[in-house]
Amino acid sequence: MENKIDIVMSWSGGKDSAFALHQLLNDKRYVVKYLLTTIYGPNKRVSMHGVPETLIIQQAESIGIPLKIIYISESTHEEYDIKMKAVLLAFKAENIIHVAFGDIFLEDLKAYRVKRLQEVGMEAIFPLWKRDTSALSLKFIKNGFKTHICSIDASKIPNNLIGVDYSEEFLKELPINIDPCGENGEFHSYCYDGPLFHKKLEFTINGVSEQSYEHDGQKFKYLFSDIS
Repeated sequence: MENKIDIVMSWSGGKDSAFALHQLLNDKRYVVKYLLTTIYGPNKRVSMHGVPETLIIQQAESIGIPLKIIYISESTHEEYDIKMKAVLLAFKAENIIHVAFGDIFLEDLKAYRVKRLQEVGMEAIFPLWKRDTSALSLKFIKNGFKTHICSIDASKIPNNLIGVDYSEEFLKELPINIDPCGENGEFHSYCYDGPLFHKKLEFTINGVSEQSYEHDGQKFKYLFSDIS
């Protein structure tokens, strides 16, 4: 019998990483040894998702896979790269040389991940790569996953869609130019139930908050569902 490949799953807590993990767990070639999440230290949340660390920990416990966390304090690429390299080398010391990601079609992001892994002699796996996002979104829902829309780009997404579930009704309300999987960062999600989990995760919705960001001279406004 061929030896299985040990994998680390890059884990945001959202639908794409959840569905990618689901694919891996149903593929006899692989064994997922760890989930790997980056947390912004000052607020103990996943950046851009706004999901608190405690809910990510609950996900990992319900899934039954050990969670490794990288804490970022400055939100810079340099800090991220340095800390990520150290963690990757620790995985490599355990003879794990594969990391999986939930990316679907962003070529520049894929190239970045592949390059960083190659620098430490590791390889990337993309279980959802080049899948049709319209078909993928419907399959995800029909597979029984339940996901909360935890952040949206307020300039692109109708504001009434923050804090709702990712569903066929949600997809019907998206503007026609918005990717149904939010692959361009139009929205982010928190997966709380589905075939990955031993039990449904409970969380509280505490309202909606707003934050503005500046990138390459442009300003962006995001709405966050404050969950705990």
